[in-house]
Amino acid sequence: MKIYAAIDLYKGQVVRLRQGKLEALTVYSSDPLQTAQLWQAQGADGLHIVDLEGAFEGKPKQLLILEKIAKCTHLPIQYGGGLRTEKDVFKAIESGAQRVVIGSRLLSDPSFLEKISGAVGSERIVAAIDAKDGQILVEGWTKESGYRIETFVKILEKSGAGFVLYTNVMTDGTLEGPDIEGTQKLVQNSSLPVFASGGIGCLRDVEELQKIKGLYGAVLGKSLYEKKISIQTIKNMSGLGSSF
Repeated sequence: MKIYAAIDLYKGQVVRLRQGKLEALTVYSSDPLQTAQLWQAQGADGLHIVDLEGAFEGKPKQLLILEKIAKCTHLPIQYGGGLRTEKDVFKAIESGAQRVVIGSRLLSDPSFLEKISGAVGSERIVAAIDAKDGQILVEGWTKESGYRIETFVKILEKSGAGFVLYTNVMTDGTLEGPDIEGTQKLVQNSSLPVFASGGIGCLRDVEELQKIKGLYGAVLGKSLYEKKISIQTIKNMSGLGSSF
């Protein structure tokens, strides 16, 4: 199971939201590059960069920061937030993203995924499944899409996604534990590699995710910033060190 460190960006700062709400924003750093280098030094397998402004406004706003981080670190980066046109996807990749995370546009236009995967390869595409009570949310988690998880993941498999990022928005930023049941169900019912995200708050949560056979990776955010977990400690855990 891979461990990716989340770097959520808003107006050039490293922040975390609670359940995707801007009014519940906490600033952790004004230096995204330093943050990226910290997670690299701790042994992260990759970086998961989220452009929150982009997610809310529908156009990427943090590509210069992405480019800077890509040039000054050696970790694979997946970047999402506001990538709703082919041009913006290409810009993100040109700026240093190994993978792009796409959500809202996939739901409004499933053919978009086919076009992008044909152009850049499915291995570069992470499809975001942000859900509440099994219902997928879009546009920065502000609107219901009308799709349920089990229906949408089948569309993703046929249309050219390479990975799935699953977030239960009710657990995101809470440190109250990930959606183990929902994650396990998705892994069992999808042929795509799955990243789990949201609510991971302690080493026990990581252990529970590790038990999900076939889970590709986990994205850790607030638990790292609040020092509830360290990546090095995870890697030193009995039975886990060789898995990352």
